[in-house]
Amino acid sequence: MIFALVGNQNSGKTTLFNQLTGSNQHVGNFPGVTVESKSGFIRGYKDVEVVDLPGIYSIRAYSTEETVTRDFILNEKPDGIINIVDATNIERNLYLTLQLIELRIPMVLALNMMDEVRSNGGTIDIEMMSERLGIPVVPISAAKNEGIDELVRVAYETASKRELPKIYDFCSPGPIHRCIHAICHVIEDHAQCADIPLRFAASKLIEGDDTDIISRLDLDKNELDLIGHSIVEMEKEHGLDRNAALADMRYSFIESVCFGTVVKARESKEHLRSAKIDLVLTNKYAAIPIFFGVMLLIFYLTFNVIGKFLQDLLQSGIDALSAVTDTALTSFGTNEIAKSLVIDGLFAGVGSVLSFLPIIVVLFFFLSVLEDTGYMARIAFVMDKALRKIGLSGRSIVPMLIGFGCTVPAVMATRTLSSERDRKMTILLTPFMSCSAKIPIYAVFSAALFPDYAALVMIGLYVFGILVGVLIALLMNHSMYRGNPVPFVMELPNYRFPSPKTVAMLLWDKAKDFITKAFTIIFFATLVIWFLSTFDIRMNPVESQSSSILASVGAFIAPIFTPLGFGDWRISTSLITGFIAKESVISTLGILTSESGGVADAISQLFTARSGLSFLVFTLLYTPCVAAVSAICRELHSKFKGIGVAVFQCVTAWIFAFIVYQIAGLFMV
Repeated sequence: MIFALVGNQNSGKTTLFNQLTGSNQHVGNFPGVTVESKSGFIRGYKDVEVVDLPGIYSIRAYSTEETVTRDFILNEKPDGIINIVDATNIERNLYLTLQLIELRIPMVLALNMMDEVRSNGGTIDIEMMSERLGIPVVPISAAKNEGIDELVRVAYETASKRELPKIYDFCSPGPIHRCIHAICHVIEDHAQCADIPLRFAASKLIEGDDTDIISRLDLDKNELDLIGHSIVEMEKEHGLDRNAALADMRYSFIESVCFGTVVKARESKEHLRSAKIDLVLTNKYAAIPIFFGVMLLIFYLTFNVIGKFLQDLLQSGIDALSAVTDTALTSFGTNEIAKSLVIDGLFAGVGSVLSFLPIIVVLFFFLSVLEDTGYMARIAFVMDKALRKIGLSGRSIVPMLIGFGCTVPAVMATRTLSSERDRKMTILLTPFMSCSAKIPIYAVFSAALFPDYAALVMIGLYVFGILVGVLIALLMNHSMYRGNPVPFVMELPNYRFPSPKTVAMLLWDKAKDFITKAFTIIFFATLVIWFLSTFDIRMNPVESQSSSILASVGAFIAPIFTPLGFGDWRISTSLITGFIAKESVISTLGILTSESGGVADAISQLFTARSGLSFLVFTLLYTPCVAAVSAICRELHSKFKGIGVAVFQCVTAWIFAFIVYQIAGLFMV
């Protein structure tokens, strides 16, 4: 049995999904698109799966999320729908509910945040609302795990008995009523053949923007003309255009449902508190400085206090294990090449990357707290005005913020942008946002070359990446992508205490991804680098890495980087492996400098402060990893354009690294 979990954004959908599934969930992609799919088995019901569909406000063809939701329900035909609704904002949330009812699938309404409604003096007559909507209604509080068992029981019974919504005609007698029923009469046979619910199909025809549904109905010209005539007549008689008339019909029905069943709560303590906090955090002058101050504090705690302490602890453990393994292999009389594979390959390569796991986890802990409290939504709101000056809307900030975690989902997140111009611009800018995979590079280099200013260097790199992105956006806005960004509308949720469970599950996902990458992609890259640096072209072990196969390859491209201050073949080789995964830059340097006593010591020998700064700027801006380039190719629907983005990034990185190297020469050696 499969349930679709559907609801508005900020309705508590993710929290409910976590309560339903616990750890029994997995992540993938919806068929045919790169929008992330979460699904899992409901606790206590090993054969009952729930799929967490993207947060939407209506089922239209405006965004990929809305299309994904529509297609999943129409094509996958789940056994039931769990529609989560924010009870503190019930009228707006019920708009989506009415569209879901038209899909004629067993459905239960989960009234979330009922604890907030009660605490602020509001009430909802659950039985009367259920009767007026024609579907079961269950009050819950997902954050406090209240009513979840009852919700699961009711949903399971409703789906098992195939109880369809009892009411699906929401219009009172009048022009819209006549129009819908006339269209239903025309398309009845077509809807049945296409396996599309009749009432839903009629609504889509009136809206007129869902070409996929219209084409699936396979109507002939006469039928389309008849439908068009009915819509024009309805608009003339009603005085509103087709979409406004449908919206008016739905909201009139919602009013009748809420009248007598909903006693409005007074303004909630949460909303009052949020309004007071927003006077400061969204202040015209203070908002952006506060944001940068918050990020600076996060970086300081991550890289100089909490994260650094945990990293040093883990690094000590890895070093101790490496020493014990080295001693054991030596006493066992293991072949030197095999020992080199384990010590110089595995421990120096994978171990050097794995030690950064605490920093990744701590950074994402802070970022997930900001997201869960509602602060990130404010950042999108605050940045809208600034982004409009470079030709983008505040909505673009969401993919760009995701880009600080990983470029791949950030590029995918641009599908939420309704404007093709905004989407393409954002895709091109996202790689300039420094992803978390580059953290090991920044941390090692800043600790080795700028020990007293490590946190300042780190945040400086992030800010520099943003500034370069702004500059590129300005150039694009006045050349390739002339035009105005689309209007930006978003909901600011109340500030809430972050859910420990949600934060913990996000941290586990990030840690698992990092560890998986360390022991798959990076492990494979480490083996390749170790092999190429251990043997010469005749497959003989080398006494010095400078005569290895890898040295020959690195020496060939090293002259490209000489003007930037780092012409050593080992450095150029590490940049090549960084294309596979950015963490491989450090693991490669760990292998190639194992003779020098460790990465940090080798960096001090290979780089000056000046050339190190140039190298950091280059790694900040040069091509993202192969997975990100692949995602860009998919989103731009062109391999040529995706590769062009990678080349453009490399050229941009070289130019800015050269400029930084020359300017730094005025102040340092």
